[in-house]
Amino acid sequence: MQRVSVPSGNFIVSYNKNEIVEAYLGTCVGVTVCDRHASVGGLIHLLLPEPTSTDNVWQPEIYASTGLPLFLQALYEAGAIRGRLEAYVAGGALIGPLSEGDLAFDIGGRTTEIVEKILNDEGIDIRKAETGGYFSCRLGLNLETWESRIDPISHLDFKKGKENILKPSMEKIDRSIENLNPIPQIALKIIRMISDDKYSILDIAKEIRMDQVISAKVIRLCNSALFGVKAKVDSIDRALILLGEKMLLQLVVSASLEDFFPEAEQGYSLCKGGLFKHALGTAMISEKLAELTGSVSSDIAYTAGLLHDIGKVVLDQYIASAFPFFYRRTLMDGIDMLAVEREELGITHTEIGARLAEHWSLPDTIRDTILHHHYPESSTVNHELTHVVYMADLLMARFLVSHELERMNTDELESRFGKIGLAPAQFSFIIDSIPRQILNG
Repeated sequence: MQRVSVPSGNFIVSYNKNEIVEAYLGTCVGVTVCDRHASVGGLIHLLLPEPTSTDNVWQPEIYASTGLPLFLQALYEAGAIRGRLEAYVAGGALIGPLSEGDLAFDIGGRTTEIVEKILNDEGIDIRKAETGGYFSCRLGLNLETWESRIDPISHLDFKKGKENILKPSMEKIDRSIENLNPIPQIALKIIRMISDDKYSILDIAKEIRMDQVISAKVIRLCNSALFGVKAKVDSIDRALILLGEKMLLQLVVSASLEDFFPEAEQGYSLCKGGLFKHALGTAMISEKLAELTGSVSSDIAYTAGLLHDIGKVVLDQYIASAFPFFYRRTLMDGIDMLAVEREELGITHTEIGARLAEHWSLPDTIRDTILHHHYPESSTVNHELTHVVYMADLLMARFLVSHELERMNTDELESRFGKIGLAPAQFSFIIDSIPRQILNG
């Protein structure tokens, strides 16, 4: 049976068909509603409780207060009868351990409250609700049987015992680093240019044009939904005109790294290409946070976000051999990823990432961010940059949970906000600022 994923800020309404609609949920809230008698139903994937300002209502499906009424209206117009509707509600996981003063971080809880109020006011029976906690889940609606299910994201059996985990030796790690295909020299050149704040776009554009493989990748990425370029891009010169120097440089680095990340759906990835999708999303959110806070250069933030999990490339094969255990320990038990890696593999992806950065002679500020992005207060080179990437990684891990196996430590969340000049009360606004193409990517 075909599965159709509903991304954040979207809903699907359908009549009876041989299909399952589903949403992967962390802090987001998903709602299925159906009228079995009329054979109509659907699913909505909500990101926030309500708009953070009057300027943000251009995509009302993102918010529970505006999106859920639209979803219900679409069901009524399709023939559903209010008194026959039944609903399932899932998601709304907590960002981290919260105190009574941390309600600003409980986005999922407030979204759930609005959802339940609207459904109750409409007289719609909530058959089942699994919300809150710290786990991620998948909500699905079978459009043939009209049955809803709430399951852990992966279909694997997480109750079985601990698998035999192959612990790599440092010799093996070093050999893996040496044997990795190097990222293209043009990408390294751009990364260093960005870190030094020295641009030479004409020389770079000339190099890109001479590399047919990179050119093709950049043009394809330009035309993808993720970057949202409205006009068709068919050449590097056209890309430079439409995107500008800054975004073209970012695209070249991104396109250069795409093949570097594994495509497999095992290991750290929860979907095909999950590692790259997570890296790209973290880069784009890092750039946005840098622009919002003015704490660091947005160019450097994008680059650091793109490279933050590069160490996972080396460890991916070891995670793949014991994926159920790592999934259970991180996403089900809520243990920080670094703690599980340290315990079972003897080394973390952040440490390996720093070794890779040193191997490639990347700037110290990038290496420092890769090493400390899970615990940004440990940064010794650029505290602000490391905190920006931490925050972007956290948002990706909690609001776009279907990409990558990840669990971020949140014990010092409020103080980490303060390091880049933000307050907990601004958390909803920050989430509302996530580029929409990431949510739909």
